[in-house]
Amino acid sequence: MAKFLLTTNYTGGGLEGLTADGGTVRVEVVRALVENAGGRLEALYFSFGQYDTYVICDLPDEVTATAVAIAVRAGGLVNARLIPLLTPEQVDAVVNLPVAYRQPGH
Repeated sequence: MAKFLLTTNYTGGGLEGLTADGGTVRVEVVRALVENAGGRLEALYFSFGQYDTYVICDLPDEVTATAVAIAVRAGGLVNARLIPLLTPEQVDAVVNLPVAYRQPGH
């Protein structure tokens, strides 16, 4: 399983739906979406900052995560951004991979 952060912003219509449904109903809708995709919802937080929600979840892979994000956006009431999250151990593995790269102009 891979961990992802899904940030969302509601459109005007999405906010109308949130107002009608309430927060706990939306959490259960998101939980069902993630679980039906073979994942696990770790947390969902509402916010009044840059994003309206922060969703942390485990999903089988990047393809599944992308399918979830597309399904959310396709409805037209929520704009979503999908961000893969890495553990410190994964970063350790990454920085030890041999990657050759030439800086522009060098």
